Amino acid sequence: MIKRVLAALGCAATTVFLLWAGVPAQSASIIASKHNLSATGPGTIKATSEGEVCVFCHVPHNARAAGPLWNRDQPAATYTPYTSSTRKITAPGQPTGTSLMCLSCHDGTIALGKISSRGTNIVMAAGKTHLTAAADPLSYIGTDLSDDHPVSFLYSSALSNTELRVPSGAVKLDASGQMQCTACHSPHDNANGKFLVVSNVASALCRNCHNKSYWASSDHATSTKTWSGSGTNPWTHTSNSPQNVANNACESCHRPHTAPGKKQLLNSATEETNCLVCHSGTVATSTKNIQTELNKVSHHGVGSYLNVHDAAEANLVAAAHVECVDCHNPHSANATAGAANGGAAVTIPGSLSNVRGISIGGVATSPVTAEYEICLRCHGSGTAKVPTPSTARVIASNDKRQQFDTTNPSFHPVGAAGKSAKVPSLLTGWSTTSRVKCTDCHNNNAGPYSTGTGITASGTTPNGPHGSIYPSLLERQYLKADGASTAAGTTESAAAYALCYKCHDRNTAGKGVISSTAVVGSFKEHNKHIVGEKTPCNTCHDPHGVSSTSGGTTLSNARLINFNTAIVTKSGTQAIRWERVGTAGGRCYLTCHGQNHNPWTY
Repeated sequence: MIKRVLAALGCAATTVFLLWAGVPAQSASIIASKHNLSATGPGTIKATSEGEVCVFCHVPHNARAAGPLWNRDQPAATYTPYTSSTRKITAPGQPTGTSLMCLSCHDGTIALGKISSRGTNIVMAAGKTHLTAAADPLSYIGTDLSDDHPVSFLYSSALSNTELRVPSGAVKLDASGQMQCTACHSPHDNANGKFLVVSNVASALCRNCHNKSYWASSDHATSTKTWSGSGTNPWTHTSNSPQNVANNACESCHRPHTAPGKKQLLNSATEETNCLVCHSGTVATSTKNIQTELNKVSHHGVGSYLNVHDAAEANLVAAAHVECVDCHNPHSANATAGAANGGAAVTIPGSLSNVRGISIGGVATSPVTAEYEICLRCHGSGTAKVPTPSTARVIASNDKRQQFDTTNPSFHPVGAAGKSAKVPSLLTGWSTTSRVKCTDCHNNNAGPYSTGTGITASGTTPNGPHGSIYPSLLERQYLKADGASTAAGTTESAAAYALCYKCHDRNTAGKGVISSTAVVGSFKEHNKHIVGEKTPCNTCHDPHGVSSTSGGTTLSNARLINFNTAIVTKSGTQAIRWERVGTAGGRCYLTCHGQNHNPWTY
């Protein structure tokens, strides 16, 4: 009797059965959804004349054991599962359960009209027998699941310690505790779009399982910026309303299915494009238009590398590369201000918050507490990863971690306050207790600190070493604008030495670098060398520091003395050197600007 009633009910049979089985009724009818593949369905994929709706998946009699009243073959394909170096779950194997049921249509291997209860396939309109990648990009999953959110894995409470949490509410695991397609999708109810079990506005569905550290206060979770309409629309794959950063949230960078950037399910296969689609003046404001900076002649070459960066790589970078996420944590970045320039504090800004790095001592830091620790991931890790120095030195080193080491005879005060208690040339705002950042010298040439003494920010262009018109990503000109940074014979001017004169007074009587009446403690022959002999600062001074590991000593390398051997040569057979005498004097053994110093004492 019951069988006859169910058969008579036809399409409603499945709903009745599910209700009897204790499964809640759906809040929106399948009739008005794209899963209605009958001839009356609203979608473009449908039958030519078939009138039944549920028959494409369910049958009241002689059903397959794969699922509730199941009316389709199980796929026989071998699937390529999702994998990632940052995966916190057990490696997914072949799909099972309801995921395999969904794939019986969505992997494209079984005809849409092939059902168990019919001897012949249901004829589909326009010859649409199977889903395909070209014709149905939003529906086709295929057999390569490496670009899709993982399914058919055990989701245990142990995952709660790995930035994941056991789902609750409408997001449900299957009876065996596994994550399946049906955790996120309800095949009979399209009230939320894409058959989602809950709306994903502000990534509410994603956050049901994903509990990313720092996310709640990040700009990517709170910004209401919208697309300007110019360039590429970053949100063609979403339908959240209104369309802005906060509402798209995770989906601003990620997509759960057929993601071009497979490892982290990124919207683009080229890592930097995931950032630049917004940070090119199209969504982010002018202060965050990074694309413009990367177009400058000197820049961090994020476009030069593809799939070299790995999210799970060590703090100390092993393979030379640079990507946006080497310096920025997109789940944490925010607008919090860092320490003011000129002081002793080194607190990092929110744009660099919760990033990994390397300390001056070579120890991995997670997260960093100072900007330079980020730079040392690449610029302090050995010759294989650090650019070759542009200046040949008596004591050669291209390892910035060693050059900034606070045990060195001298160093620019990046890792700690400088060695000298008397630096009379410093401009107002800078002192011997000040700490400088890498970005005080390497920065946007038109950035907020590119004018004056660099103490107070101004302007609306990005801060940071993304790009510059000057070589070596210098914020200001040093010597010739064409990059001849070691050139002898350069006429001294405020422009030629703009980088040095950012902090060091150029020509105030009794204080300035080139003043002929410099006070005790400042080299009295600066004027003669820089102005008279046109000898660049770089000739005598190594701007980063002189590494004791490479042979630097207090006797010869105080005050950043480390001669440029392209300009300074030997005096006879003696080694090129300067020797410190007392607290303020010294003598040189070398030949420079046509003069043999053997020695000359100052």
